Amino acid sequence: MKDSGKAKKGAVTKVVKEKTSKIADKDIKKRKAVVKEAKPKKTRKTKKSAKAAKDPNQPKRPPTAFFIFLDEFRKSFKEDHPEAKGVAVVGKAGGEKWKDMSDFEKAPYIAKAQQKKQEYDKSMSAYKQKQDDEEDDEGTPEESDKSKQSEINDEEEEASEEEDEDLED
Repeated sequence: MKDSGKAKKGAVTKVVKEKTSKIADKDIKKRKAVVKEAKPKKTRKTKKSAKAAKDPNQPKRPPTAFFIFLDEFRKSFKEDHPEAKGVAVVGKAGGEKWKDMSDFEKAPYIAKAQQKKQEYDKSMSAYKQKQDDEEDDEGTPEESDKSKQSEINDEEEEASEEEDEDLED
């Protein structure tokens, strides 16, 4: 008889647990819905909107020694392997060759890169100087509208006085 009492008690607890879990589930759903409504939706910034507008007159950054090498390597690789059309294939082959090269072999590319970097620095400083000059020109206060208006009125008065003098003569 003891077994049957335990079975009834277990069955009752299962029923109670099911009812309370259904009630709890409803409450949880309600709370989640309220929280969703309360939270403001996050707007994702796209890469394009996050970047500032780029000035087309700004000098381009110089290529690194590797990219100077890769430019020359690409030409020779295409001559040797005309069937290879993928960019990734050329890039991987160029990267492997660059790794295998000694510092002595890399030296001419590094020298070209330094030369281009110096040219870029000069052009960039000239560009920045030009930008500063333009900002200074825009920053100078121009004559106010009232002063311009008074000059116009002065000119009109002078013209009318001259006409009056011409009429009197």
